[in-house]
Amino acid sequence: MSFSITGKTAIITGAANGVGLAIGRHFVDKGANVVFADMDEKTLEHEMGEQAEKEENVRIFAGDLRKKLTIANLLSATIDAFERVDILVNASRQVMLTDPLDPDDNSVEELLQQNTMTALRVSQAVARRMIKQTDGEEPSGHLGSIVNISSIAARRTHPDLMAYSISSAALDQLTRSMAVALAPNGIRVNAVAFGSVMSASLKASLKDHDDVRKSIVDNTPLHRIASAGEVSDAVQYLASDASAFVTGQIITVDGGRTLIDPTAVSAH
Repeated sequence: MSFSITGKTAIITGAANGVGLAIGRHFVDKGANVVFADMDEKTLEHEMGEQAEKEENVRIFAGDLRKKLTIANLLSATIDAFERVDILVNASRQVMLTDPLDPDDNSVEELLQQNTMTALRVSQAVARRMIKQTDGEEPSGHLGSIVNISSIAARRTHPDLMAYSISSAALDQLTRSMAVALAPNGIRVNAVAFGSVMSASLKASLKDHDDVRKSIVDNTPLHRIASAGEVSDAVQYLASDASAFVTGQIITVDGGRTLIDPTAVSAH
């Protein structure tokens, strides 16, 4: 099977910065048609606007994907530009601190809406299009691939990040449920759950906190922080025909961080 995504059309949400932006650029480099979608229009224009004007296989779309009309507009813009959609990467993620004892803290509701429900609604719209665009064609057994970007927070307990952990765990279960539901249609659904990735935002936050960087590295068996490209490679695998018999799986890219007990590390 081939890892190639050349000529495939992909929608990447959360693509203005961080991992989403890295995945989108990686896909463009690999020959895919890519729609970079994000609500942060200013950053999206800064990062990809010039390239979208010059390259036929790049488009940008700005809008709030928590709104159903925006999702419909995103899909229409993609079809207008490239006539079809083969890959969806739900990389739109938000992190908020949570006060577990504050009854007025609405972070859980906000992140479930942003990180989980948006992924569900975009996936539903894209899956319907994937099915529709094959009407009249010979069945190939593989209509498309949906990849959700999740986090190891789904399996680790950080009270201050309770909302993020809950929304990540919900996204993992959404991945499994949608995989089973869409399998008869030849659409695969998987996720990549990552730990610490050296994105621009993490690099900035670690700039004056060597203790935090050291803690991350010490608690990672491979003793380093991942590059965004290493997440992008995993996403490409799940988007390509190389993973044609893989669905409902959560691939963890964390250097082994979820495999160890931090207390065991600190005891040495």
